[in-house]
Amino acid sequence: MNGFVVIDKPAGITSHDVVSRVRRILGTRRVGHTGTLDPFATGVLPVAVNDGTKTIPFLDEGLKCYEALMQLGVATDTLDMTGKVLSERDYSSISEQQILEVFGHFTGSIFQIPPMYSAIKQGGQPLYKLARMGVEVERSARPVEIHSIELVSFALPFVSIRVTCSRGTYIRTLADDIGAMAGCGAALKELRRTSSGPFEIGTAHTLEDLECAARDERLPSLFITPFEALSHLPDIPLTAAGLAKVSFGRSPNWDETIVKAVEQPVESEFARLSHDGVLVAVARLSKMIDCLPVIVLKRVLI
Repeated sequence: MNGFVVIDKPAGITSHDVVSRVRRILGTRRVGHTGTLDPFATGVLPVAVNDGTKTIPFLDEGLKCYEALMQLGVATDTLDMTGKVLSERDYSSISEQQILEVFGHFTGSIFQIPPMYSAIKQGGQPLYKLARMGVEVERSARPVEIHSIELVSFALPFVSIRVTCSRGTYIRTLADDIGAMAGCGAALKELRRTSSGPFEIGTAHTLEDLECAARDERLPSLFITPFEALSHLPDIPLTAAGLAKVSFGRSPNWDETIVKAVEQPVESEFARLSHDGVLVAVARLSKMIDCLPVIVLKRVLI
């Protein structure tokens, strides 16, 4: 059991709760997740198991997709409908065309102020803990990229959208900002992540699925291997001699790979080192001036 299992997180539990459940089901402590989801949110939560945890820093999760349901006419302290209502305003005059025009202001490179109810730490304290104590602190705006906002349905007071964005984007903040610009306020009622980098909802499994697979001894069929999860990185297959060298924590030379030639990297880049289709290490290719780049081990998985 090495690699990633994509969990379709249910509403009402935290991402950490999911990790705890997976640990119990699989009987291993080496479990972690990427891309925290709010307790009320559902959908794609990539969970790394055993050697999969070593590859988390090298994942490409730069693009994320969400389906969200906004409720117009209300603003809350958490920016979603689980929070305390701060204000209510008339939304009856808002048209579909107005909403589409507002979307245009939030597409592209924008700055977001992280919500107080978030896991971002300030002074060593997560913001949500400060928020629960009634403390609000100043937060710096952060750059994010909203690639697209698609209107799925419009039935006042509810507006359903599909968002493709960069990592670090808060959909709750996006909904709040859209509502503020529309002049009526808005808060998220539902949120579902449909993809996170290479991990898609079509390959996601419920926690119940995982329990059944463990009972039926078919867990490997649910896993995405570390080699597959890092498919965005170039692959450098190793010879038996290269494999032996890496197993002792030593960086291989190019004559210990089956790669005959490689383009000079413009900048240092990561690559997979594999043997028989199995990921054995992640390396950095360090730029050289007159010869092939040097292979420098960063993380060994064997």
